[in-house]
Amino acid sequence: MSTENTPATVPLLDHHCHGVTLHNLDDSAFESLITESDWGAPEGTTHFDTQVGFAIRRHCAPVLGLDPFVSAEAYLARRRELGGDEVSRRLLRATGISDYFIEIGHRADEILDPTEMADAAGARAFEVVRLERLAEELVIAGCDAAGFREAYDGVLDERLRSAIGVKSIAAYRIGLDFAPERPSSEEVDEALARWIDTTGDVVRLDDPVIIRHLLWAAVDRACAIQFHIGYGDADVDLHRCDPLLLTEFLRLTRPTGARVMLLHCYPFHREAGYLAQVFPHVYFDVGLAINYTGSRSDEIIAETLELAPFHKILFSSDAFGVAELYYLGALLFRRGLQRALDVFVERDQWPAGECARITELVAWRNARRAYRLDDRLFAVETGLVGAEGP
Repeated sequence: MSTENTPATVPLLDHHCHGVTLHNLDDSAFESLITESDWGAPEGTTHFDTQVGFAIRRHCAPVLGLDPFVSAEAYLARRRELGGDEVSRRLLRATGISDYFIEIGHRADEILDPTEMADAAGARAFEVVRLERLAEELVIAGCDAAGFREAYDGVLDERLRSAIGVKSIAAYRIGLDFAPERPSSEEVDEALARWIDTTGDVVRLDDPVIIRHLLWAAVDRACAIQFHIGYGDADVDLHRCDPLLLTEFLRLTRPTGARVMLLHCYPFHREAGYLAQVFPHVYFDVGLAINYTGSRSDEIIAETLELAPFHKILFSSDAFGVAELYYLGALLFRRGLQRALDVFVERDQWPAGECARITELVAWRNARRAYRLDDRLFAVETGLVGAEGP
């Protein structure tokens, strides 16, 4: 393959990630950020004894000036020596990621916001709004059931002046087997009254009628709508996260102008590839799976290239907290895509120019088109909206 526009050299657009922390992390705090488990490793064991732990020691250690496969103890000591700020900047700036679409609805007080991420990474950054959190923030601020729908419409419109898209965690809160149709205003108002009346100190939205209302509000605005799919932490019921459960919702939303982005998708990435093939407004990635499958990520990336049109596959890291996950997400994705294309060249003599074109599509062109980034950048240049970035 030509050295131009290869997976190793092409810029990446990370269409779904979270902010990084610049804090100096102790060993247990760092380990908590390299697992989807809510619990520490059993006594006498470590979360470094995983695919992601081995990948950190193999690939991240040299970026910090260490030999590959130094011990976990030596790696963490070097991290403390350099400091969280320096570690994060080194790793982020080594990713080759040019644009970050950052969802800050989860533990936002612990991570950098888009403006800060843009500075740390030397890249552009745009916000993705979490629908459920936006509703919770309204209730925390004192919004009552009678005024909620109007207030939500107003704040969503305002956030979308600068945000690049929205995300739903329906998979976590109600599962993807929800009724796909738009709920009536009466149903929504009744559900809002029940939810707000029973809310205590912790405001958590898990009412299916209200979440369906939020989704359809996003559909009405022809948003790019991200859905968590598949693998996640212990709060998710994995069997209710199969994207095939969204089939009727996808049928109903096909003519609306909304685009549906299926995130992570493992172990349902083949199902997601099928949906991306049969529905014109569906895109998907395997971001979260890439880091956590490490040396096996090549196979998963290759499987995304089976059914799905090449213009429907996206890159994401889904990184949160530690910069190692951004770096590995980019490195393992580049490697896996290169190896898959090499196989196609070997088996069927795919032309180098076509491999370069597919690489660009998956690395950044698909996301740029699906999120209408060029329109956003034009609006920024003409002063219609603000933007983050250097």
